[in-house]
Amino acid sequence: MMYIAEKTRYENMKYNRCGASGLKLPAVSLGLWHNFGTNGNFDTMMAMCETAFDNGITHFDLANNYGPVPGAAEENFGRILKKSLGAYRDELVISTKAGYDMWEGPYGNWGSKKYLVASLDQSLKRMGLDYVDIYYHHRPDPETPLEETARALDGIVRSGKALYVGISNYNKEQTIEIAKLFKEMGTPFIINQRKYSMFDRTIETDGLKDYASKNGIGIITFCPLAQGLLTDRYLHGIPQDSRIRTDGRFLKENAITEETLAKINALNEIAKKRGESLAQMALAWILRDGDITSVLIGASKPAQILDNIGMLNAPVFTEEERAKIDEICSK
Repeated sequence: MMYIAEKTRYENMKYNRCGASGLKLPAVSLGLWHNFGTNGNFDTMMAMCETAFDNGITHFDLANNYGPVPGAAEENFGRILKKSLGAYRDELVISTKAGYDMWEGPYGNWGSKKYLVASLDQSLKRMGLDYVDIYYHHRPDPETPLEETARALDGIVRSGKALYVGISNYNKEQTIEIAKLFKEMGTPFIINQRKYSMFDRTIETDGLKDYASKNGIGIITFCPLAQGLLTDRYLHGIPQDSRIRTDGRFLKENAITEETLAKINALNEIAKKRGESLAQMALAWILRDGDITSVLIGASKPAQILDNIGMLNAPVFTEEERAKIDEICSK
């Protein structure tokens, strides 16, 4: 059956301007880091993407190495575009990245021009696209001159293979340095992607959040639920189908300490009083002050996406709630 998007898809989603650019991103974006590789069910992947778009999530975030295996998420997303979402390409913001290990040899990672250009060509082929909306350098390269990386990204935009440039995992100082190069070249650098949650506030302590807000740079955040800790999944033990049990690469069992559980329970009590799930409150907290452009969510089934976007109707945080959350998380 041919996919037809919901006519009401733009009625409830909020869209935020990305830095000082003309591009707006949905408050909630869908990341394809997990559950879109060779170990996933394709019909479920397609259902998740369609559910996301039907509810106003226009931004789909990928990277060359997302899998398993590397490249698999882009290949699967390319199949989804071909089967359904591709008819709405001009309504989609599609991003991908390069920077981590992708292929063997000295040209398969980091930030050289050779790697960045070759990787994007591969990504476009896997997804069946002529261009991506945002192309990110996925991590700082300690050896390649930053000017080479910046010029490569600038050249990619000028070639028409990407509309905007982003960086990921750059701290404040690194962001300032590359932003200066982009400004000199007139590159449409609009966004930094960083980890951020109630439990990980590095972008606050390193000053990036405040700097980006004041200098027209958008921020999109990943791991907003701390790999599932900021949900009700672990309130009563570790479920057998949890990420800890099925994929221990990113969340280890030793992360579930009594101290962490006490924090999760205390935060859950605040969420209940606000009339929302802990996950919804954690996502709403990310967007609480307008400094964050969009929050990336991951999902393993469509229902999780629907639950997460329920936070769009969350009540505004009171000063008392903010202070209490800060107190709990700082213990």
